[in-house]
Amino acid sequence: MQRAALFRGGDAQMAAGDLGELLVPYMPTIRVPKSGDRVYKTECAFSYDSPKVPGASGGALPKRRNAKLFLDLETNSDLNSEDFEYEDEAKLVIFPDHYEISLPNIEELPALVTIACDALLSAKSPYRKQESDSWEEELQASKHAKTLVQLDNGVRIPPSGWKCSKCDLRENLWLNLTDGSVLCGKWFFDGSGGNGHAMEHYKETGYPLAVKLGTITPDGADVYSFDEEEPVLDPHIAKHLAHFGIDMLQMQVTENGLRDNDIKPRVSEWEVIQEAGVKLKPMYGPGYTGIKNLGNSCYLNAVMQAIFSIPEFQRAYVGNLPRIFDYSPLDPTQDFNTQMAKLGHGLLSGQYSKPPMKSELIEQVMKEEHKPQRNGISPRMFKAFISKGHPEFSSNRQQDAQEFFLHLINLVERNPVGSENPSDVFRFLVEERTQCCQSRKVRYTERVDYIMQLPVAMEAATNKDELIAYELKRREAEAARRPPPELVRAKIPFSACLQAFSEPSNVEDFWSSALQAKSAGVKTSRFASFPEYLVVQIKKFTFGLDWIPKKLDVSIDMPDFLDISHLRARGLQPGEEELPDIAPPIVIPDDPKDRMTNHFMESLDIDESSVMQLAEMGFPLEACRKAVYYTGNLGAEVAFNWIIAHMEEPDFAEPLVVSAFGEVASSGAAALGAVGLDNQPPEEMVAIIISMGFQRNLAIQALKATNNNLERALEWIFNHPDLEEESEPALDTMDMENNANANILADTGSEGPRIKDGPGRYELFGFISHMGTSTMSGHYVCHLKKEGRWVIYNDLRVCASERPPKDLGYIYFYHRIPS
Repeated sequence: MQRAALFRGGDAQMAAGDLGELLVPYMPTIRVPKSGDRVYKTECAFSYDSPKVPGASGGALPKRRNAKLFLDLETNSDLNSEDFEYEDEAKLVIFPDHYEISLPNIEELPALVTIACDALLSAKSPYRKQESDSWEEELQASKHAKTLVQLDNGVRIPPSGWKCSKCDLRENLWLNLTDGSVLCGKWFFDGSGGNGHAMEHYKETGYPLAVKLGTITPDGADVYSFDEEEPVLDPHIAKHLAHFGIDMLQMQVTENGLRDNDIKPRVSEWEVIQEAGVKLKPMYGPGYTGIKNLGNSCYLNAVMQAIFSIPEFQRAYVGNLPRIFDYSPLDPTQDFNTQMAKLGHGLLSGQYSKPPMKSELIEQVMKEEHKPQRNGISPRMFKAFISKGHPEFSSNRQQDAQEFFLHLINLVERNPVGSENPSDVFRFLVEERTQCCQSRKVRYTERVDYIMQLPVAMEAATNKDELIAYELKRREAEAARRPPPELVRAKIPFSACLQAFSEPSNVEDFWSSALQAKSAGVKTSRFASFPEYLVVQIKKFTFGLDWIPKKLDVSIDMPDFLDISHLRARGLQPGEEELPDIAPPIVIPDDPKDRMTNHFMESLDIDESSVMQLAEMGFPLEACRKAVYYTGNLGAEVAFNWIIAHMEEPDFAEPLVVSAFGEVASSGAAALGAVGLDNQPPEEMVAIIISMGFQRNLAIQALKATNNNLERALEWIFNHPDLEEESEPALDTMDMENNANANILADTGSEGPRIKDGPGRYELFGFISHMGTSTMSGHYVCHLKKEGRWVIYNDLRVCASERPPKDLGYIYFYHRIPS
């Protein structure tokens, strides 16, 4: 038998108690049958530490417990095909002699081992756990299909330009197969959908069947029966559509399951970003491994490809792979570092990115057929772990790559491996200068960030005349129900976006400590340090006047070499006078019962700009308001950490409510900084400071020194950079017990956030692009520059890039140029 490898380890979870004697598989291999084999066997094999089994050769078994999983299958075949028979076979393999014992075998094996084997074989893998989420039931033919009555009313449906006849919506549209009405579907919780006019029309007329526009292809269409209340099959769909002038054979399949009316205005975006129409050369070997799309998981694939192209992450996880595996817990499926190391090995080892054999190529040419190579890895277990407990990432819906990047960095921060934290390369300090416009006095503060968010300066478009002409043609085409004109994309200079980033912004409800009153204030942001790797996000996603999320379809001339040295912070300048460090006064009413109420109501000033930044990421609006409120209006980045820490709470998306005595009706009330009887800092505030890169004991010390005032605690930390770490053995013990990889942790000996400052000159080495109308739909693709050439990573497809669309990216990755 030939040997190949399948990166699908740890599919079984261990039972509790004595079953801990065995380890879950880490990096299994597979044995591939020779061509022509028709029976696929699944073998499970592992070793254990026990007395010598009768009949086993060699000396005593090794103390180290290993585990491996062997799967016999032919990777180039369709395992769902009915042409094959399946046969499962489980074996216990004793290492290092590879002595095999067929299972079950209660005569030769101790009872404990038999129980462990049964638990291992019966455990559900992440693959099977998610099968129920993605399973699609077989549709049944509608009882109305054969006898459907269609009105001869002369209605003809155009190939594009559809809109609801009652509300003018242009998405989630359904064509009633009886009278040809085009109406919108129901509204969904994520903001998509419509106003339910298709259902209302059925209730008024009783016309039962409707087909979703944009899903019609030569193979069929999505049909829904209002009467049967479920999706159905229409065996006569071609005839029913022809009644309204629709020829199924002329309809094109939509890309990635998206609606035609969604992608038609952006068809060039899909083509340009994926480099469609260009013959791309496949790439193979280490660093050129694709990742399977598990169903709207392309955001994860794109981010992880970029992450593991960075040497610091390669060293931390792949370089330390043996060490991480040695100290992995009994259940490695629940260990972040184990899963990161396994994924990194799969991407960088080259074992899962091998070119086809010459014999296979010759056979394909002779038979004039092309069999796609089944290279690449499936990140099913990694996704199951990293998204566990997260309401968005644990779903099968599309997500924002920027939001996932921050989520990943948060997990890296919370699960250190070794003395070097790889996320240090992204961390930088931002200096915020706030000035009172009336007194001209200033206040300087610093915060930690990982992403430079650049606004899109639409007013600086260089092709305004073309945009105006396109908009007029588009509206005329809509009115005449004609196909839209060829898209004209706004061309924005990068320098204009950089200028918009550096310009002062207004501070709403600014309270001036110099005037002891509210006043106008402005804030500017500068880099107090430059990171080793600069991540730049183009803020393409925003809200329209109707609060519907939308994407700015723009082209920005992103530079290959970037110099932001002029954005270096300078601190307090000569002649500037600082604002007094005075907190806003508390208004005490005559009625003592209302004292706390007025105090909290006075504090309900919420930075709406930060709220909108979080809402653009897809979080519930009320949750965003609470996050900004609980973190004292310190900015969207700090509030984002609060959101991550409180997502699982049942009242996460409930409105912010203040009771009569000022007690916030939320489990996050402690984040307000109320002083406890023992002055123990609230855990939520401690977590926020830790997420910025500080040590836990320093966070507690700073909060205690500032009476649990989060903003003052951060200032206190920055004002005491040389403070020696105080010994807190109880806290250290707690942290070590809670850390799965405590055995391989090294003492950093650092009080503040670890910053790798240096020159502000960078070179572009990668970017992630998004196709679609919003973060809740579409597709992500990653381009990386490796060995002097650009490579496109489109899920499993990895090819040399011919025309990298650097002007259409969403997230850009720059590395510092050594001075």
